[in-house]
Amino acid sequence: MSRPAISSSASAGERLFALLLTVLPHHLLSKAMYGITRCTWAPLKDRLIRWAVTHYRIDLDEVEHDAPEDFPSFNAFFTRSLLPEARPVDTASGSIVSPVDGEVSQAGPIEIDRLLQAKGHDFTLEALLGDPALAAPFVGGRFATLYLSPRDYHRIHMPLDGRLQRMIHVPGRLFSVNQGTARAVPNLFARNERIVNLFDTPAGPMALIMVGAIFVGSMDTVWAGTVAPAERRVTRWRYGGVTETPIHLSKGDEMGRFNMGSTVILLFGKDRVAWDGMLAPGTRVRVGQHIGSQVTAV
Repeated sequence: MSRPAISSSASAGERLFALLLTVLPHHLLSKAMYGITRCTWAPLKDRLIRWAVTHYRIDLDEVEHDAPEDFPSFNAFFTRSLLPEARPVDTASGSIVSPVDGEVSQAGPIEIDRLLQAKGHDFTLEALLGDPALAAPFVGGRFATLYLSPRDYHRIHMPLDGRLQRMIHVPGRLFSVNQGTARAVPNLFARNERIVNLFDTPAGPMALIMVGAIFVGSMDTVWAGTVAPAERRVTRWRYGGVTETPIHLSKGDEMGRFNMGSTVILLFGKDRVAWDGMLAPGTRVRVGQHIGSQVTAV
């Protein structure tokens, strides 16, 4: 695989960091991190948890368990659950809620078949989804890209009711997905490893895409557990057949989690949703918060 070009529009520091990322052994580093974060040796995992709480200023008041000793591993802490009342879900009819705690990277219209990544950079639906047939329902629609930092709650919840139709694991690199890297690495989200989850919803087809990143070599869904096939090829699962129990999730239900920080991309079809005006780059969002509404057909 050829190395991605580094954008000249990024700052010198962002270009240098992106250049370093191109030569790092992403998956080897992720395997090493996988072992470290699942280590159950108390002196190591407790120290890592205390360091993360201090370094990232993690709010423990909303966490079900708040002592390092309560978690069997660092990963268990990283994917921690919250108190039930910590993330109330907007229940208004037709509302769409944030699936994650994080920051809006970009949000807006899909210009024919292109999504904005950062100023001067966009990428195609087909490159992101890996299949023109999967891309077709979202042409001219709406997207939102939401970035999770290491301090954020790392479980992913449903933006609205949905019935799972497909899951596709697309192999790729594991570049960092912060704003600096988005400015420096063209086609970043279409290059990184990702899980594409396709749902039928009251707002039509919805794609919820979990994008991997540096040290994020595995991601989980509630119906399949850890999804990280060893084969470096696209892997597909279909759901909803006549012999299968339908997988239906309600708005606010947990649907997956990142085992380290990363990004979620939401896609909807043309004239199906309207984003709130507050959904602008740099805005913080929380699970269950109203971010948009279904468009009622005239």
